[in-house]
Amino acid sequence: MTTVVVPVRYPLTEHSRATLQAAIDLAADRDASLTVLHVDLYQNDRRVTWSDLKRAVERAFGTVERTRYVVRRSFMVEETILDEVAAEDADVVVIGSAQVSRWRKALRSLLGEPDVESYLREQLDCELVTVPV
Repeated sequence: MTTVVVPVRYPLTEHSRATLQAAIDLAADRDASLTVLHVDLYQNDRRVTWSDLKRAVERAFGTVERTRYVVRRSFMVEETILDEVAAEDADVVVIGSAQVSRWRKALRSLLGEPDVESYLREQLDCELVTVPV
């Protein structure tokens, strides 16, 4: 079965909602399972649970069939997303253009001026869908 992973912020932002809607639609079109991922940053000292995330998504979209809710605690959002995508052997990752901008800033500090789309496609080893938000 195809697996779609969508990283989102919690509480859900307007951009996260738009990205999540695109991921829900894509998963339905492809008869895929969906993983909604939130990375809870240690430095923010918040304790978000998978049930918090599930309730927020269901308030915004209703029950979403074949959906797994995952919260990971980490210092690095990008690395955690890559780890989750690899662990799930995901076929598709859906991110918002705002997420690409954040990744671009992080990568710039490490690599100079990378081609972010190419980097993500190379690192993810799966389809990358960027949602304009």
